[in-house]
Amino acid sequence: MDKVRFGIIGCGVISSFHARAIADIEEAELYGCVDAYAPSAERFAKEHGVKQYASLEEMLSDPAIDAVTICTPSGLHTQQAIAAMRAGKHVVCEKPMSLTLEQADELIRTANETGVKVCIISQFRFTPAVQAVKKAIEAGALGKIVSGSLQMKYFRSDEYYASGAWRGTWAMDGGGCLMNQGIHGVDVFRYLMGPVKQLTGFARTQLRHIEVEDSAAAALEFENGAVGTLEGSTVCSPGYPRRIEICGDKGSCVLEENAIIRWDVPGYDIGLPVGVAATNVASSDPKAIDVSNHTRQFRNFVAAVLHGEELLAPAESGRPPLEIILGIYESSKTGKPVTF
Repeated sequence: MDKVRFGIIGCGVISSFHARAIADIEEAELYGCVDAYAPSAERFAKEHGVKQYASLEEMLSDPAIDAVTICTPSGLHTQQAIAAMRAGKHVVCEKPMSLTLEQADELIRTANETGVKVCIISQFRFTPAVQAVKKAIEAGALGKIVSGSLQMKYFRSDEYYASGAWRGTWAMDGGGCLMNQGIHGVDVFRYLMGPVKQLTGFARTQLRHIEVEDSAAAALEFENGAVGTLEGSTVCSPGYPRRIEICGDKGSCVLEENAIIRWDVPGYDIGLPVGVAATNVASSDPKAIDVSNHTRQFRNFVAAVLHGEELLAPAESGRPPLEIILGIYESSKTGKPVTF
């Protein structure tokens, strides 16, 4: 195999980012697309000059397709990923990988059984800022991590939720400001802070006419002894960039989206600009992100398929943020802490 030929499943908003990322990689090619709503697939196929498949089954049976990217509503991710793996296709799956831990475990088991490459879209892990902070924490530059906070104060209008019947539903969205908009932030937060030991959470629907939460908060204790907070919303007007603060006994830092806006770690050069405003801000517009981090993740995936490079976000990496979010929902429902 000299290149990885991709099929895109689901031709909504995020599919264009996947298509652009694939186009940026010499060893990758976008070959085809499919969507349950045929006009969307027809539009996408014409725009990108690729084959339109009549069904998912037709795509998965085509030997020309080496890998698929799953860009459908969240409630379809697990079953489509498993079908693709069973057909021998490598898989790139948008977050959340699943809506329950049981589904996530089934997806991970299938990946292990079939031996295909599976990655869960976690594009913010791939930003130079996040990787630099991760390296500094692992080097002990911040000392003992004692506190962390994640703020995701976003805004989504009534019109946004009305734009798709699946939006804001438990069956297809699996949750609200945390599961849909917030899961990428939760992933990065947990990636930097480490596993969560226990949490107490609150999830509420304050303004939007949806089944799921539009506001949430949690207090967390991490396995390393640090404590922290997590906030999510889709009703904070006008919407602010995602902010992560990590504090240690030797130094602290603040991330806003893809930028390090504070670096107070004496004696450690982060090697990146500090204090420059973030440019990858989707706090009020989900399309206001650049494609560079998707390209970095797809490049890692293609290298894993063709050359055996290690995946930075393999199938099992999608489970911890899901576990945290479901834990917040459970704590909110029962009024009790959740221990992992």
